Amino acid sequence: MRKVFLMFSIILLSGGVVMAQGKKKKNRDKGNEAPLVIESAANVTPSTTGAIAPTPTTTLKPEDLAFTDVVHDFGTIMEGPDASFVFTFKNNGNEPIIIQKAQPSCGCTVPSFSNEPVPPGATGKIDVSYHTKGRPNAFSKSITVVSNAGTKVLTIKGTVEKAPTSSVPENTSMMRTN
Repeated sequence: MRKVFLMFSIILLSGGVVMAQGKKKKNRDKGNEAPLVIESAANVTPSTTGAIAPTPTTTLKPEDLAFTDVVHDFGTIMEGPDASFVFTFKNNGNEPIIIQKAQPSCGCTVPSFSNEPVPPGATGKIDVSYHTKGRPNAFSKSITVVSNAGTKVLTIKGTVEKAPTSSVPENTSMMRTN
């Protein structure tokens, strides 16, 4: 039964592709085909309506977004409280830098930044927090920063030492007293 279903699906898919190619050729012969315009991902930004709008041309280069450190090693830290670090950068370009997003490699890492443009010569920051609770052992996490000056990758790493377990029982209602 599976083989029959699979063959039927392949036949339908192939037929759809052939029909689509035939329609495209007919439209091309009539001269009705609209030109295909492809925007590169680097030149588009999402708008408030959800549509993608072209990004204005910029003279900024990736080296204009100059981070003091791109890697931070926390060393050995205790499990429980969040580990935080502030990455600072300087705008070495001649126009404002706008951080568009900071994407962590996983949900245990949370970056935050200002949406305000960073003027030429000024400094900006990206705060990064790593949730240590329940994550003993070594870690290395990346944060991809996308701006109008290009893309940079920041890294945090370290080792989370497991929190000591308490010698006192958590549920004392089950203890017997005499």
